[in-house]
Amino acid sequence: MDVLLLKLFLAPLLVVASTLAGRRWGADVAGILVALPIVAGPILFISYLQHGADFAGGAAVSSLFGLASLAAFAVVFSCAARRLGWLATVTTSWAAVLAVDAALSFVRVTAPVALLVTLTATAVAMVFMPKVEPELPGDVDRRRPPLWDLPGRAVVTGVLVLGVTTASSALGPQWTGLLAPFPIATSVVAAFVHAQHGPVVTARVLSGTLVGLLGFSAFCLSVSVLVRPIGAAAFVLGTVVAVAVQLLALRTRRTLRLRAVGR
Repeated sequence: MDVLLLKLFLAPLLVVASTLAGRRWGADVAGILVALPIVAGPILFISYLQHGADFAGGAAVSSLFGLASLAAFAVVFSCAARRLGWLATVTTSWAAVLAVDAALSFVRVTAPVALLVTLTATAVAMVFMPKVEPELPGDVDRRRPPLWDLPGRAVVTGVLVLGVTTASSALGPQWTGLLAPFPIATSVVAAFVHAQHGPVVTARVLSGTLVGLLGFSAFCLSVSVLVRPIGAAAFVLGTVVAVAVQLLALRTRRTLRLRAVGR
C-alpha cells in the first residue's frame, strides 16, 4: 500500500509544486524545476523498494544514459510547437524520444560514459533550440488558469508513473532506467503551457529544462554509484547533489545573462 501511495501521489505533487513555482517566478524556473528528477526519482526509488539495490543501480545508469532522449525531446517539442497543436506536438516528441531510447537500448555503458553522452547531447540541444528572448520579471503571466489545470496535471502524471513502475518487472533495469526520465512531467507541463500560452513561452520552459538536465544527471550518477553501498540514503544524497548543481547552474545562467545585457 505504501508503494502504491508513492506511485499515485509523490510525482504528481512534485509536478504541481513546479507548476506553482513557474507561475510565481516564470517559465524558465518552471522548466528548470520540472527537469529535476521529480518523476524519475520516484520511479527509481520504487524500483529499489521492489527489486533491490542492484536493479536500481543498473536502472540509474540507464536513466543517466536516457537523458539524451530528454534533450532531443526539448528540441523536437519546441520546433513542433511552432506549427502543430499540443496533441500533435506531444505525439511527435514522444515518437522522437522512443526512437532515441530504442537506439540506446542496444548499448551498455558505464556511468561515466553515460554522463559524457548526456552532457554532449544537452550541449548540442542548446545549440538547436529555437531562439527566444529571455523572460523578464514583468513577463510572468498572471492570468488565472482554469480550475481543472492542476488536478489535470496531477492525474496525468500519476497515471503515467503508475504505468512505468508497474511494468518494471517485465521491462528489466535497462528499459526501466531508460523510461524513468521519459518526459512525463515535462510533457504535462509543456503541453499545458503550449495550449494556454503558445510556442514562445513553451520554448522558454524547455530551454530551462535543458539547464535542469545538469541536476538530473548529478542525481542519476549519485544514485548509480551510491545505492549499492548505502541503500535508500543514496536517493537523499542524490537529491541534495542535484539541487546543489541546479542552484549553481541557475546562478551561473543569471550571471551570464546580466553580463550580456550590460554589454
